Parts: sequence; structure tokens; C-alpha cells
Amino acid sequence: MPALKPTEFMAEIRWIGRVPVQGESILSAQTDRLELGFDGPEGERHSGRTRPSCSRVTTQYPRGTEISNVRQLSVLSAEDLTAIAMEMGLEAIDPVWLGASLVIKGIPDFTLVPPSSRLQGPDGVTLIIDMENRPCHLPAREIEALHPGKGKAFKAAAQNRRGVTAWVERPGMLVLGQNLRLHVPDQPVWPHLDKARASLKR
Repeated sequence: MPALKPTEFMAEIRWIGRVPVQGESILSAQTDRLELGFDGPEGERHSGRTRPSCSRVTTQYPRGTEISNVRQLSVLSAEDLTAIAMEMGLEAIDPVWLGASLVIKGIPDFTLVPPSSRLQGPDGVTLIIDMENRPCHLPAREIEALHPGKGKAFKAAAQNRRGVTAWVERPGMLVLGQNLRLHVPDQPVWPHLDKARASLKR
């Protein structure tokens, strides 16, 4: 029996970007298509089958440990970006500032979709959503440089709106205007989740 359910939720690709391999800035460069292999976007800093562990998993590994790369792409929703901008008092949030790979439109509360959900394109290209991408100070720094006094508001405004990290399950091409269908795990929420999360706060 299938473990994933196709849904009626469709997302249109509204923006595509890639972070250059060279350099240290998180800024992405806008493009009109993204070719994906099993290693992720071709010619992109976050591609690769493995990566050094970062701050998101310091409770599991020492920083810099080689681990599987489930952060090949950063996917955000246009709806979340609009909400972040409104809360920060900005006209808009440029995905470039956030090092985004994709901005999609059409899935409500996109940042909170279940981990292990899939986004699948018409040619079969499929992304696995790993988990929520937590806000950090790096986009705040880029925003502050362009809008002095605004950058410090980013982390709070982007809470539960920063999008998700994802990796490639099936290679293919992503292009502007393409529609992606959301598939979700056919699994109930673990009934002990609140208890497990509470134990981390002690």
C-alpha cells in the first residue's frame, strides 16, 4: 500500500535561484531553470551527496561532521515571504537575500508541511522535504545592509515562515511557471510528540 498520498495542493514555481559555488555570501542569483541530479542543483554550493554538519544538528554531531546532504535546496513560499515583509515593515523580501532555491505559491502554511512530504513536477522530478528551515542571522545581515534598522526584526518575523530544506529523490528540471504537486505521508502525528519536545526544554 502506498505510504504517500497525492494531494490537491499545487504550487506554482514563481522564482528560482542558485547560490554560486565560489564565495561565502548566502546570496543566491536568480535564474529561470534549475537542473537537478541526485546530488542536487548542478553547479550550486549546496549540491552534493554529503555535507559538513551545521548548527541545525549540533545536538547530534560535532560541527563539521560529514553527513548525508538533506539540505540541497531551500524552498520558500510567496505567501510566507509576503507575511515576513509585512511584519518587518518592508515592501517585499527579495529571495536573493535568503539564499533561496525556489519560491512557490499556492500551499498555505507551507513552512509547516509534514517532514518527508514530496513536491513532484510534471516530468517526475521530485523533492523530499526534510524539515523547517529555521531563521538565522545571515539573511538579517543582508537585509540590514540594504535597509538599516530592519535586519534585526527578521528572525522573529520569519519564525515558522522561513520555508523548508529539501533534497532530490528523483532528478529532473525545474522551470519558472511549472506546477508542483504536494504529496504527504499517510501517517498520523506521533501522540508523544509534545512530551518529547518538552523534555528538550529541561
